[in-house]
Amino acid sequence: MRIRAITPIRVSEAELARRQARYESLSPPGVEVELANLPDRPGVPARLDSERDIRVSEELVIEEALRTDPARHDAVLPDCVLDPGLDRLERESPVPAFGILKLSAGLLVSLGHRLAAFTRNHPIGEELQNRLGAYGFLPSFDRVEVLDLAFEAIAEDAGWNEALREAGQRFSGSAVTTVINGCSAVELRPTGNAVAVVDPTRLALSLLGLAAEENLARTRHRGGVGLGR
Repeated sequence: MRIRAITPIRVSEAELARRQARYESLSPPGVEVELANLPDRPGVPARLDSERDIRVSEELVIEEALRTDPARHDAVLPDCVLDPGLDRLERESPVPAFGILKLSAGLLVSLGHRLAAFTRNHPIGEELQNRLGAYGFLPSFDRVEVLDLAFEAIAEDAGWNEALREAGQRFSGSAVTTVINGCSAVELRPTGNAVAVVDPTRLALSLLGLAAEENLARTRHRGGVGLGR
């Protein structure tokens, strides 16, 4: 399955390469991910620090995803745990569209987990909860814990993971069984966490790999929607 992932912001070439390498390390057999950057033009957000940034990001991801060539890619995947534009892309994309949050949270809910999430800031936390609500997952969701981290922390694994360990103590004694790390581009170092923290990107790619292995991955061919190669 050849997946075209699309960043939710305009990132530097170094960050694009880091994220591409991360996809390559996480992708199971049968899954290839090619990461595309948003265009370098005025108005394209470089971080998601406000509700407006999130809405603009959503429109740009949709715009870029609709340009996906079915001859080159079998599916499209927003490179963001907020699944920007997924509802519309599921209807309009030239190839099947998948969401990191929808896939990972859906599995966890089906397994009976009580979920929570860590996010970098409040706007991202609010949008993540809204997306879970749209998917019907709120009955299994406890709360968002905001880490209050700068954007630069995304590429700094040590600092992010230390914040996770500290924030994880807040779930001591709660009904939460699993916490989603609310950033698709962070490399988790789970040692010492007080509660199980999942990497939603790793989980989503594992599910897509399983779908490809079982010949259940949808691909859109010239005659309509069919099974994966």
